[in-house]
Amino acid sequence: MNKEEILTIINSGYLDMAKLKILLSDMNIADIAEIFEELNKEKTIQMFRILPKAIASDVFTYMESHDQQTIIEALTDREIGEIMNKLFVDDAVDFIEEMPANVVRRTLKTVQGEKRKVINQILQYPDDSAGSIMTTEYVALSEDATVQEAFNSIRNTGLNKETIYTCYVIRSDRQLVGVITAKKMMLASPDDHISSIMETNVVFAHTTDDQEAIADQFQKYDFLAMPVVDKEGLLVGIITVDDIVDVIVEENTEDIEKMAAIVPSDDPYLKTGIVQHAKKRFLWMLILMLSATITGTIISNFEEGLMVLPILMSFVPMLMNTGGIAGAQSSCLIVRGMAVGEIRLKDIVIVLWKELRVGILCGLGLGLVNFIRVFFMTGQDWKLCITLTLALFCTVLMAKTVGCTLPILAKRLRIDPAVMSTPLLTTIVDAVSLIIFFAFARIILGL
Repeated sequence: MNKEEILTIINSGYLDMAKLKILLSDMNIADIAEIFEELNKEKTIQMFRILPKAIASDVFTYMESHDQQTIIEALTDREIGEIMNKLFVDDAVDFIEEMPANVVRRTLKTVQGEKRKVINQILQYPDDSAGSIMTTEYVALSEDATVQEAFNSIRNTGLNKETIYTCYVIRSDRQLVGVITAKKMMLASPDDHISSIMETNVVFAHTTDDQEAIADQFQKYDFLAMPVVDKEGLLVGIITVDDIVDVIVEENTEDIEKMAAIVPSDDPYLKTGIVQHAKKRFLWMLILMLSATITGTIISNFEEGLMVLPILMSFVPMLMNTGGIAGAQSSCLIVRGMAVGEIRLKDIVIVLWKELRVGILCGLGLGLVNFIRVFFMTGQDWKLCITLTLALFCTVLMAKTVGCTLPILAKRLRIDPAVMSTPLLTTIVDAVSLIIFFAFARIILGL
């Protein structure tokens, strides 16, 4: 049964709790969590209470933070404890980070001693670091153990581990010395020692490494999990691919919002109030509005020329829009290239040379079309056609150059390249395109 059919049953007015519980038991937990997004507060609490205990905690991890808060506020301390103690540590940390202080205090009181200690330790790691997204629930094996002993250990402890496919080999002091997969152990002899079949060239992360860099490592090596060590090289946790997928989505969303001149937010669009939406958009709108005074000043300084030949003003929007698009295209490609590791800081000269040639080709093509268009529009005014064509060509060339260099320079200055993609780029391209246009108008048209 799909989500729509379940929602129809829930909203029908009469709920057969026993039947609904059976139907939900047969659904994927991620699909069940989606159902809660369509329910009001009262039905959210009601529906969560009828979930089978075996899947309630798993469904909870997939729910949106506002629904999680609704449920926690409605449950008793004992019920909260049952949920929290079944969650993997990284899922518990993700939940706690999204909650207000009063909910966090109440929730942590219900968590068992050792698990609570681990959660508090992970919460102390810097935001966006490897330590903040890792889990401490992993399979650790001794290098002296045999394959048979390793499987016995996995059977005894694996139920509460985040993953049992990739196992980590440590010494008695928890020094990470190797990694081995369940597949490799299954294909080995039961009497083989782990030390003889493990992979010793281990790729690992430090607790303070940036999570975006970790995501690049996962993509490069096709990892399902990666070990995390502290300063002494001791294994303290692992990062699993499901958490990295969340990181990639968050980072991409943040970049898109910055490129659109919006202050990044973790809140869902439909669950965010209009005041919050306005606050996150207002600042950059204000900056762009004030920066428009630069273009206004440039136009006012050429006011006499426009009075002599007012038709020039009709071409200003075309020129600025073309320049803006040309710059945005280059900027978008460079930001994306740096994000996936294709472009590095040292590649700035190569990138600039490539974009210059692209700009020349695009500028020549657009200039030719523009020359023909203006030629017939203005009654064969050769000087005006040449003015606009040269201005357009130079504008495209300038926009491509600025668009490709700004993100790289921002990266060198340790500023998020996405910030440069729209606000600053728009201001520079608009102002310079006008200067170019009016400079050619003065030289060729004699205004």
